[in-house]
Amino acid sequence: MTKWIKVVEESPISVGQRPVYLLRREFSIDEVPASATLRISAHGVYTAYLNGRRIGNEEFAPGYTDYRFRTQFQTHEVADLLEVGANVLAVELSDGWYRGSVGIMQHPDQYGDSVELWAQLVSGSSETALVTTDVSWRVGPTHILSADMFRGQNEDLRRRNPDSYLAGLDDSAWAAVAETTYTGELIPQVCEPNRVVEYLSPRSVRRLGPTTQVVDFGQNLNGWVRLGNLGESGNLVTLTHAEWTDASGDVTTKHLDVNFPIFPHPIESKQVDSVISDGRAESVFEPRYTIHGFQFVRVEGLTDDLTSADISAAVVHTDMRRIGRFNSSDDRLNWLHNAAVWSFRGNALDVPTDCPTRERSGWTGDWQLYAETAAFLYDVREFNRKFLSDVRLIQEPSGKVLNIAPKERSSSEGIPGNANGSAGWGDVVVQAPMIMYREYGDATQLEENFEAMSRWIQFALDTSAAGRHSSRQDQPKKPHEDYLWDAGFHWGEWLEPSNPEADFAAFLASDKAIVSNAYLYRSARDTAEAARVLGKPQEVIDRFADTAAKALAAWQETYLLEDGTLSKPSQANYVRALNFGMIPEAMIAGALAELVRLIESNGNRLSTGFLATPLLLPTLADHGHAELAYKLLFQEQEPSWLVMRNRGATTIWEQWSGVDADGNPHESLNHYSKGAVISFLHQYTAGLKVLEPGYRRFSVAPVPTAEVEWVELSLDSAAGLIEVEWRQRAGVFTLEVVVPAGAEAEITLPNGFATTVGAGEHVFEA
Repeated sequence: MTKWIKVVEESPISVGQRPVYLLRREFSIDEVPASATLRISAHGVYTAYLNGRRIGNEEFAPGYTDYRFRTQFQTHEVADLLEVGANVLAVELSDGWYRGSVGIMQHPDQYGDSVELWAQLVSGSSETALVTTDVSWRVGPTHILSADMFRGQNEDLRRRNPDSYLAGLDDSAWAAVAETTYTGELIPQVCEPNRVVEYLSPRSVRRLGPTTQVVDFGQNLNGWVRLGNLGESGNLVTLTHAEWTDASGDVTTKHLDVNFPIFPHPIESKQVDSVISDGRAESVFEPRYTIHGFQFVRVEGLTDDLTSADISAAVVHTDMRRIGRFNSSDDRLNWLHNAAVWSFRGNALDVPTDCPTRERSGWTGDWQLYAETAAFLYDVREFNRKFLSDVRLIQEPSGKVLNIAPKERSSSEGIPGNANGSAGWGDVVVQAPMIMYREYGDATQLEENFEAMSRWIQFALDTSAAGRHSSRQDQPKKPHEDYLWDAGFHWGEWLEPSNPEADFAAFLASDKAIVSNAYLYRSARDTAEAARVLGKPQEVIDRFADTAAKALAAWQETYLLEDGTLSKPSQANYVRALNFGMIPEAMIAGALAELVRLIESNGNRLSTGFLATPLLLPTLADHGHAELAYKLLFQEQEPSWLVMRNRGATTIWEQWSGVDADGNPHESLNHYSKGAVISFLHQYTAGLKVLEPGYRRFSVAPVPTAEVEWVELSLDSAAGLIEVEWRQRAGVFTLEVVVPAGAEAEITLPNGFATTVGAGEHVFEA
């Protein structure tokens, strides 16, 4: 039986100072088998070598899960790496997520205090064991002096010993490993592995001093730097990674420091790597056990001018298949789409994260609102499946869904720990499976998550019935208030530009039930739909439908006035109510008029925050105000998307004012949530919407604007390749649509002409 083994350290080593270890085991074979399989996993991050040759090209294996419950393993065919006679399996092992820095507070030792390895190499169909992990393995040093996901990687190439990876090394002086136990489940890898998907060359190099240069890669990304030409032996080179530069042209990371009143202590962002050269011309520094979010890198310690032959940026993320693309005649829209794509790429490292710098946490709210956009851009089925399984693992017995998955220590102590169970965040267990069903026709994720959906709805109901917001505690409780979700913690419409959370105490005390009850209604309604799709008993469907109706009635009783306006007027509240279908038909005109008034009185500028921004433009277009939607989209005054473009962004910012008018950065400059707006480009500008799961039936109804001459869109859907192209020139609108075999498309031209077509290429003019 294959054992888990661990590295035993003589004394505790501080996080950020821990080295990368090399574990090795020699073995002999008389002949090379026709097939040989390596199954391998770790608590930490590993890279495996057989006879000095790297196995696979995955990065950050075995991947990030809640290791208390489960750990993934990878499988490789390695017969071509075996040799007759002596062989050696060698594995580098770093802290990774398991015991390295994790989350906004960079807490170490989240899951354990030692790095551990599990591996079995077997041959043939009989799976004869060639080598497995046990106490006969030895552990020794590498040239990687320290490596941490947050705190960087430091190497001394002079200490590199290639013989450590080859058979015949005398490792008798190396330390022994110890056997350990693991009570969690060992599972095959769920989604695509993380890989270096491309390398970017520098856009520019600026010299700040005799040995200091700042490299601009022209794109904010998630990854690391690959650096050659390291100088003479003993030369120290230091790399500082940043999303922005200051007025002097030097990198700055101050905007990423954490010094928020709700946290126990400040955290300084560093993102610094270093290497000591061994003087060999062919030596390259590529720190694969850390990860950074950056566009700029300050390189200190080299006198020669850096060129593209010396330095490049490795782009690293989960290697999902790209399926959806958009292009147009308008550079502004193309910039927006590209920035939103890059923001997702920068935040798709085994889990959907909020940013690749300050936190790197799997915030459920971010994914709840971006999953639909991501599902068009990439095939995210297994990526989503893996994430939701981690969400379910830590769902509390009450049904409460935590804000961050996998669970972090910082998400269970104080805030944000006490902020779990927030509406719009926990609803990911309902919305993400529904999106997978609509986009891919995949009902399996509805089945996998149905119990979690049900328990989440029950948690909201139990919280509503048991508690009340402080503003209502002195009033008699009305019957409908058992379905008014005003108790517990809610982030609400987080980061509204007109309602900053600078006074956090006031924010915490505010009543956010106008937001939370809207999500209770929508999630209960969608859970009823999931029950119908899955063929659940009618009483189950009816139970959730009844919950939705009562939650809607409670919301309307509390917030909806007779003329269709709201007692708590804001752009976000009107957008959400209209988009979720919470306004009775006879009152929609009143609500819509007030939404339009709020936008126009704000100078045709948005004032939505975290949750409502992706819904804003679609809601306007759906209710006959496409022109106003485009005014918001093309707005160049703050707050707007194009302010980001005009101030030099290459990804979407966390704050609307991520870089202020004076050029000073604030908060994260790579948050994908506001980039969900590009679904408007897919579904309205290009006009493609799914009508039946998996695009077996879809509509193409472009909503053009005079500012855009042509649009191209393609989607490699579950039904096949869909292509949409339209052009408007000299008063003629031309639409070309490719419908895959077995699918059907409903076509609507801007002049109202409508028809239904089957497979093939179709051209329409108006």
